[in-house]
Amino acid sequence: MNSPLRELAEAAGIEVSWRDVDGHDQIVSDESLAALLGALDLPANSDRQISESHRHLRAETSEGLPSLMTANLNEPTYLKECMGFYNIRLESGALIEGRLEEGESLPPILEAGYHKFAIGDVETTIAVAPKRAFTLSDVVQHRKIWGLAVQLYSLRPKGGGGIGDFSALGSFAKQAATHGADAVAISPVHAQFAGDITRYGPYAPSNRAAYNVWHITEPSDFDESEALIDWPAASAAKLKALRASFDAPFDREAFDTFRRLGGPGLERHAIFEALQTSFFAQLGGLNDWRQWPEVYRDPESAAVERFRQENSREVEFHCYLQFRADEGLRVAQQTARDSGMKIGLIADLAVGTDHAGSHSWSRQTEILRGLEIGAPPDAINREGQSWGITSFSPRGLAASGYAAFIEMLRHALRHAGGVRIDHVMGLARLWLIPNGLGSSQGAYLKLPATDLIRLITLESVRHQAIVLGEDLGTLPHGFQDRLDEAGIAGLRVMWFERDGAQFTPPWRWTKTAVAMTSTHDLPTVAGWWQGSDIAWREKLHMAGDSAEDRAVDRGELWRAFQNSGAATGSMPGEHDGSIVADAACAHLGHAACTLALLPIEDALGLADQPNLPGTTDEHPNWRRRLPNMADDILSQPDVAARLAALHEARSQ
Repeated sequence: MNSPLRELAEAAGIEVSWRDVDGHDQIVSDESLAALLGALDLPANSDRQISESHRHLRAETSEGLPSLMTANLNEPTYLKECMGFYNIRLESGALIEGRLEEGESLPPILEAGYHKFAIGDVETTIAVAPKRAFTLSDVVQHRKIWGLAVQLYSLRPKGGGGIGDFSALGSFAKQAATHGADAVAISPVHAQFAGDITRYGPYAPSNRAAYNVWHITEPSDFDESEALIDWPAASAAKLKALRASFDAPFDREAFDTFRRLGGPGLERHAIFEALQTSFFAQLGGLNDWRQWPEVYRDPESAAVERFRQENSREVEFHCYLQFRADEGLRVAQQTARDSGMKIGLIADLAVGTDHAGSHSWSRQTEILRGLEIGAPPDAINREGQSWGITSFSPRGLAASGYAAFIEMLRHALRHAGGVRIDHVMGLARLWLIPNGLGSSQGAYLKLPATDLIRLITLESVRHQAIVLGEDLGTLPHGFQDRLDEAGIAGLRVMWFERDGAQFTPPWRWTKTAVAMTSTHDLPTVAGWWQGSDIAWREKLHMAGDSAEDRAVDRGELWRAFQNSGAATGSMPGEHDGSIVADAACAHLGHAACTLALLPIEDALGLADQPNLPGTTDEHPNWRRRLPNMADDILSQPDVAARLAALHEARSQ
């Protein structure tokens, strides 16, 4: 029998038990449940607190219609305890009127969109979504297409600057299109911290509804000859050059329009950047808004408004940076499409943001506090993982009508033909760890997956953009089916497509998914073959494959290449990674998947992977620069040959 604490936890969406990687059920401790509930503003440290939190939660869920509700296009919608005359003002302007009797459902709405619904004296928004997103079959029907995946920062820009920029991205996309590519998937371009140039991890951003200004095309005097990016030095040089450009003449009319349309979200991000820059200098490198003087922690305070007025030029500068970034990304996508790409850019949506960032400051009621996203213990990380980031609060989103989530989606799709959702399982549940507890002492918190998926399909169709879901790992029961029904394409990565010891033939990979040789978190083909990942893990005392295991797997992979027709002859030696990269490109081309995405590292035959999970400074994560300039990196004979083999296999 459940205790009152556990009943409260379940009512709040916390799963009180979970199944580990070995298939054993684990019970979440009372200590963890109480800490999780407290962080969710449901105190549970005594019987009285538990009782009061129960009443608060019940009252919250029985307040009538939510600020926004979702529905399926062409299907009836049941509205709990709603009776009386109603009207629906569709986005098109048409008016629907009717009456609901007790137990009746709202008749099907035949127009997708955000419509105004009123019944009695209650008004809300009803988001009516198509059953499926805009899918790859909508793009190409029965054809197979391919693209490249690239870490944007790694491109060498022609004009200098040390960090891959949007002009370099446009040049790269144009070049890829000449080889037959229809898409370029990029690393996240979410905002970092202009006031703290030591921050650069793309998956721990400040704000997912603002841009990373280090990708703006603005040549600087930074020396970019090194193989690894010196982020602080490169960012400082870029910021200096951008300040100079802000002082020079530019298109004020276009900027003023952009700023006006950007609304409160843009303005608050700019204010945050100005505040953080100021406090970072004043308070000895302090970059966490939760430690600012208290009057500045509330974005609506009089002190913040006074700061905005007294520092209007600095706030304007940070709006200008967003203006420049927006235009740069727009031109890159336009270049990709004008070059003949069917999709163009595929944006990447990180699973969360930094607690100290702009999004957490500006949308405090919609963001989880006192909790970190991570993962439970598994075969590789027996203590679990804590990623040091946060995300949206289910209750906060519901109370705000999902405003922050919709804003984030629209920002990601603004200048892209698609979006990849990192850790797509996070639409259904997140492993959350209370501050002060170990990674294994967390629990899963359920999210409103039905509403979130409907909003994704609606925005996907409105933007005519495909949606990919990074579904590598354990998914909640039945969740894969829900993704498939919604037209959200999963990923099929060569390393994981196995039947026991054998690699699964590519023609058996899921047609509606996206095929890849590897990802940014996994070894490159050449690196895997040469054992570079094993060497790194041994150096850092991390668990992983042994040299003996890899020797066996090399034989299995080469046999798979031979069976697919991607390779002939005897198996190369373990140092011949480039030969294996040749075969991998052709092998990927034979995948049944409609879209194949080849990481640029495998197109170039590189051994080093962009990121090694579980490390920070021990491995040069997110710092590797590609060896050639962005506008001719694909013209090398060996690279062109690999892309030709991929293209030919896709055309068969």
